[in-house]
Amino acid sequence: MKLNNRISVVVACDNHYVILMAALLKSIEMNHLSEDIVDIYIVDDHISKVNRQKLTASLVLEKINLIWLKMSEIIPEGVKLPLVNNSYPLNTYIRLLIPYFIPKEIKKVLFLDVDMIMLDDISNLWRIETGDKVIGAVNDNAGDHEKTIREGIENYQELGLDPDQKYFNAGLQLINIEKWQEQDITQKTFDAINSNKKYAGLGDQYGLNISLIGNWHEIDRMWNCFSVCTDPKPKLIHYFHRKPIYKTYAYNYREEFFYYLNLTAWKGFKPIGETTRYMKKINNIFEKIKLLF
Repeated sequence: MKLNNRISVVVACDNHYVILMAALLKSIEMNHLSEDIVDIYIVDDHISKVNRQKLTASLVLEKINLIWLKMSEIIPEGVKLPLVNNSYPLNTYIRLLIPYFIPKEIKKVLFLDVDMIMLDDISNLWRIETGDKVIGAVNDNAGDHEKTIREGIENYQELGLDPDQKYFNAGLQLINIEKWQEQDITQKTFDAINSNKKYAGLGDQYGLNISLIGNWHEIDRMWNCFSVCTDPKPKLIHYFHRKPIYKTYAYNYREEFFYYLNLTAWKGFKPIGETTRYMKKINNIFEKIKLLF
């Protein structure tokens, strides 16, 4: 594979959130103006055949190349994903395993949560230099102040962490694969989570902020603008809490999400009720419980 003018993106998604991924990928396609080819590595966590077909049919595959990977097949043998007390799906840990399954010739990867919408050319994000840091990321804030380790890691004193170091959101990461591997970030993050489960409610984000403290490059927050914000010109919107597919969604940027969704095979989708959202959370918990036995 020739890597010149190619962008490597990893997303992980289950069947429930495939609708979010459809809007994200459509927004990437529509705003991608450069000649770069975007390779999208989709880690498939039981996405149905019908939804895979709908997603593929929703995209113009000229500058976007979809590469499907089954989640059950890319988790290395012997690796046990941390089980913590939250209702997030296990596929949130896929970002920690990227160096294990991405082709060896690829040295840089952009990881994106699927609950996002891209409003700028992805090439502009891809070309951000992260210097000698392992990743590039955005501070985990809602625009009013910079969040620090003091706010993000409850037991920072016990761990001997500098409370004034900044704390990042793990939903967007520009990853230097070589530096990640050299510093064994996957194992360090797993260890941080497993040793502090009482405080690791945010799972991978908690562990990454410990293993990468002071070792990440800060990207402008317009590249990971939370849906609670009111910024007029975000480059990327992150629907980080309640998702716009639910009737109870009450945050900003709803129109932006449905603009792109209505350009896909899910055109005309009507928001769903809270029962479905809670059932999804319960199912996530049961999936974790099954791994204990």
